[in-house]
Amino acid sequence: MTRPNGHPAFALDGLTKRYPAFTLGPVTLSLDAGLVLALVGPNGAGKTTLINCIVGLARRDGGEVAVFGRPNLPNRTDWKRDIGYVGELKGFYPDWSAARNLAFVREYYQTWDEALVARLVARFALPLEKRVNQLSTGNRAKLALVAALGHRPRLLLLDEPFSGLDPLVRAEALDTLWESLEDGSTAILYSTHILSDIARLADEVAFLVDGRLVLRQSRDGLAEAWRRITFGASRSLDDLPGVHRHQTDGRVQQVVSVDAERTLAALHAAGAQQIEAARMTLDEIAVEIMKGESWKISSKAS
Repeated sequence: MTRPNGHPAFALDGLTKRYPAFTLGPVTLSLDAGLVLALVGPNGAGKTTLINCIVGLARRDGGEVAVFGRPNLPNRTDWKRDIGYVGELKGFYPDWSAARNLAFVREYYQTWDEALVARLVARFALPLEKRVNQLSTGNRAKLALVAALGHRPRLLLLDEPFSGLDPLVRAEALDTLWESLEDGSTAILYSTHILSDIARLADEVAFLVDGRLVLRQSRDGLAEAWRRITFGASRSLDDLPGVHRHQTDGRVQQVVSVDAERTLAALHAAGAQQIEAARMTLDEIAVEIMKGESWKISSKAS
């Protein structure tokens, strides 16, 4: 689903950002309204850099970035109106109260919804009278989420927003995010290494490894396609289709397949014996992808 103007929530076309020891991209990626895309990758893969390029905290070196069809040019602000952002570093004035910080953010948005903010504050039991530097880590995360949602953004960019929080706080935050999707017009790009969050919230998962987008697939599609398959064969079957990784121990062989249907059909055709296919958890799939062993960029990554 896209917005009425027909544009995706964001669109990256050949995005590139270079640092002395690291290059992100080129990345081509877009996200329609109403969907949640989890961005997964090891530390240093470029997740924060990618999100910073969308939100305007980092200036790209190449490619194009648009938010609901509007280029994210540094000398314009119109493209920022639909964005809500939460990063690891919560950008509040530490000596101000939580209430004063929210009032400061409110001045930048004509669409600020005071009733929504009041409901979220009550739900999170936020102590608005306390200075930010007196708040717990969990309450600072809640405050950041309230500030990001207060103007009813159509695109939420969340960069490891709840890392290190206890499960109860994270569950409350995820419930709130889920409710923000109810009208079908909001999109969320969610960078995380907590894979249980993905299983609960994400529609699709994009894997970033060494600055490259190596795979984008629906969460359910990953669960259906990937299998760990063991079998017996008198020779090494190292040319099987759909195989990500292949191990051989004598006559017993094991493959990790990204397309179990094709791999199993080829095994049967090759006369393999004692074929057993086991489902893989999202954690196991993510580890296989992030290892990067002989991984080839998928056509689904665009």
